[in-house]
Amino acid sequence: MTMHYTQALHRATQLFPHKAAVKCGDRSFTFREFGDRVARLAGALQAQGLQDGDSVAILSLNSDRFLEYTMAVPWAGGVLNPCNIRWSGPEIVYSLNDAESKFLLVDDTFLPLAQKIRADARTVKTWIYCGDKAAPPDMLDYETLVKQARPVPDAMRQGDDLMGVFYTGGTTGFPKGVMVSHAGVGAGALGLLGERAAAPDGVYLHSAPMFHGADLTVGGAHWLLGNTQAIIPAFNPEAVVDAIERHRVTHGVLVPTMIQMLVDHPVMKQGRDLSSLQMVIYGGSPISEAVLDRAMAALPGVQFLQAYGMTELFPLATCLPPEYHTPEGRKLGKLRSAGRASCITEVRVVDPEGIEVPRGTVGEIIVHGPNVMKGYWRKPEQTAEAVRDGWMHTGDGAYMDEDGFIFVVDRIKDMIVTGGENVYSAEVEQAVAQHPAVAASAVIGIPSEQWGESVHACVVLRPGQAATEEELVAHCKNLIANYKCPRSISFVEALPLSGAGKVLKTKLREPYWQGQSRRVG
Repeated sequence: MTMHYTQALHRATQLFPHKAAVKCGDRSFTFREFGDRVARLAGALQAQGLQDGDSVAILSLNSDRFLEYTMAVPWAGGVLNPCNIRWSGPEIVYSLNDAESKFLLVDDTFLPLAQKIRADARTVKTWIYCGDKAAPPDMLDYETLVKQARPVPDAMRQGDDLMGVFYTGGTTGFPKGVMVSHAGVGAGALGLLGERAAAPDGVYLHSAPMFHGADLTVGGAHWLLGNTQAIIPAFNPEAVVDAIERHRVTHGVLVPTMIQMLVDHPVMKQGRDLSSLQMVIYGGSPISEAVLDRAMAALPGVQFLQAYGMTELFPLATCLPPEYHTPEGRKLGKLRSAGRASCITEVRVVDPEGIEVPRGTVGEIIVHGPNVMKGYWRKPEQTAEAVRDGWMHTGDGAYMDEDGFIFVVDRIKDMIVTGGENVYSAEVEQAVAQHPAVAASAVIGIPSEQWGESVHACVVLRPGQAATEEELVAHCKNLIANYKCPRSISFVEALPLSGAGKVLKTKLREPYWQGQSRRVG
């Protein structure tokens, strides 16, 4: 494929010059204005010394300037490196130095952190302030650069050219930089378009973190249609509702945790006009039937689409279409699945030797398609392990049913072995989630002298609700086999989440496995 990410902006500027391209707070730009700003920012970066293939990083909440960055950097000939805003200073420094980022854009929220890491971020030579106040004396001002720069022609990086290095969450060891090409990102956007994650004349809301590949790619699908992109700084139920009502939002991306927080929030009882909303795209994990029921009651007429994937697939492997989320569709028994191979991917479930296993047998999901990553940045051995003969080995354990639906049972490394029996946490979490007092849960294995590992659940209760350990265990025993039920439960205020909204089980395990020579029983 010879696609280039900026192609959609060229087309939209040509076809819809006076249409709103982006709305963020009180700022709004037409496609013609937005395209001019992108070309000027690209010119400013080149004037500051950007060479073809140089890495440009950003440390910022969601904003219109972040969106301009995603277009202007490849337009200038550079490579994207969006920083994970939930990381610590040392983790961010690692990603900057590892990718050899020469530029860093910083907003108001992360300005104090940027000043702290400045001495250690040794590859960054140009610091650009992209906030709303006065730029610090040791940084260039974003708006001044855009205003004073001359617009430059698109560098036309395309096809297999590197578009960005997107760092994984760092849940194991040092973070890995996932190299994605223009063709890969374009294929991901086309795949989401083919799976109905965007529709003509839509308004896409950036409420999930913009540093994450899922948001970039769904946004890319909307770019292809010339849709308006609305932006809020970060997910917040009230901000989401305000944006939907104000900008007539039609589509958005939320993980199940965010959906639960939104539909259970008091703002949903205020009679707000959310009639424009057509679809919620979610991922990270299947949605529980209880949360889906509450969501459908709170958002009547809204369709739900699950997209399963990972950064290495930018981001798409499978999709579960809206028709399987309806009360009638749920009777088909596919809601707990991650759907079937998307229109751009081929998916298999294989054994450790890479041989496809029979339907209904748990193995590892592998994926083939034009959206598979180029590899891990400067990690050839890990790349060779992950991508074999063009197939991405996901590390996710699952089985495929007779209809081709993938049922993810766990991360393979998160499997709990108790008394010689394999327990997949996703099944236990589904059981716990059906208790009316439970808002969210995560199941992990903890050391047990008797069983090797014991099933432990970390539970967040819904506001104003109460439940005891004994009550939840008894509840689970009515739904799943005894050996799968939690043998212990801890009640927590919140679950630790990655920047992509996934539960960080490594953090939950840490206190239980300290001092152990290994993390399994």
